[in-house]
Amino acid sequence: MNALIALFAVLVGCTTLATLENRTRRLDRRMIRLEQKLDLLLKRADVPDDELVPAEVAALARAGEDIRAIRKYREATGAGLLEAKEVVDRLRN
Repeated sequence: MNALIALFAVLVGCTTLATLENRTRRLDRRMIRLEQKLDLLLKRADVPDDELVPAEVAALARAGEDIRAIRKYREATGAGLLEAKEVVDRLRN
């Protein structure tokens, strides 16, 4: 009897996990689409990238303080390391 209850619990857990994974995948795809739309709108509105970056980050990037600029950008936006580096590199040029 205990084995049957344990098996049922495992099955419920697996089903719940699969449902959460599917939902996460759907939300990830939706977020990617929303980001693409936002990027397109900003591009069509001719909003320069540096207007979307905190002033302190832009100043650090222009001063050649790449590491500090990347760190500040990540703190301010929650961006990943690669995204922050790309933004800082664009600001320097």
